[in-house]
Amino acid sequence: MLTPDTFSGQMANSADVLNHLLGHPPNASHSIAYNYLVPNLKGLHNFLNVLNDHKSASPTQTSDPLPTPPPSPKEKDEVEPAPMTSTEDPNEMPSSQPLETDNGPKQSSQIPSSSSPPPTNNAMEISIFTAATEAFSKTNTNCSIKESLERCKLIVSLAKNENVRVRGYVSVALGCPYEGPDVPPSKVAEITASLLEMGVDEVSVADTTGMGTAPRTRNLLKTLEKAGVANQDLALHFHDTYGQALVNAMVGLEHGVRTFDSSVGGLGGCPYSKGATGNVATEDLVYCLHSLGATTQVDVEKMAEIGSWISERLGRQNDSRTGKALLARLSSG
Repeated sequence: MLTPDTFSGQMANSADVLNHLLGHPPNASHSIAYNYLVPNLKGLHNFLNVLNDHKSASPTQTSDPLPTPPPSPKEKDEVEPAPMTSTEDPNEMPSSQPLETDNGPKQSSQIPSSSSPPPTNNAMEISIFTAATEAFSKTNTNCSIKESLERCKLIVSLAKNENVRVRGYVSVALGCPYEGPDVPPSKVAEITASLLEMGVDEVSVADTTGMGTAPRTRNLLKTLEKAGVANQDLALHFHDTYGQALVNAMVGLEHGVRTFDSSVGGLGGCPYSKGATGNVATEDLVYCLHSLGATTQVDVEKMAEIGSWISERLGRQNDSRTGKALLARLSSG
């Protein structure tokens, strides 16, 4: 995920990163969906300016300059796959599109050879975010929930005019660092429905603090269902602060959700939630799904190698237990 500057200088180089990705797309065996975090209209204008500059510099481009990923499949036996998504049955989860992550571009399902031709249909999408509690909203975005939704509506309207896919996030859906673990599920459902009604393509309901438990996750999903929010419009986003992320993901799987955010090596965190760790590790999630008979088209051993590599490069601990176990087994021969 690319994050433009907002209240923090750490996000200031996002336009440069986006420019590089547009001009020098990496070799990959599948198309890649790049996600650009947009906190306000200024952020969206910055995103569109980069895209338009790239389009002007590429006069021979014949494809749509703003391709979008395919929507989640909605009928049985559809041919077109979507990221970690299926409405068919729990054992059908094709993901030739990459997995969504919280802190970087989506992870592709396989490591391509250096001879793989660059894909021509890489996609760009934006993400907007709000929160399920007033305290977190004011701390994270310096405005109330109502004000944040008004901002989101303006962003979505302009993005749709430009044919840009929009992903929404509802932070602290299962626990807030300021208001505690008992976030009303009805409030989460209300905000999620509001985002979908304004035109957001998919909403990721996020346990930002990792306070969520299996019973509370199940209750939240039932509340969302009663509010008319369809599973195919939902993604689930679990941080693993208390070691419950994988359990909660399985609750979501049983409920019928088929899109899950994850991060290789368990990367991530939240600066406004003290002690919050990263998302559920991609390696752990994929290994668990494979054990249930799911088909993801993700090479979990290659993913483990990526997790080890990026953790070493960042000078941090690899938080994927599956990744470390697989690499230890492979190294022992």
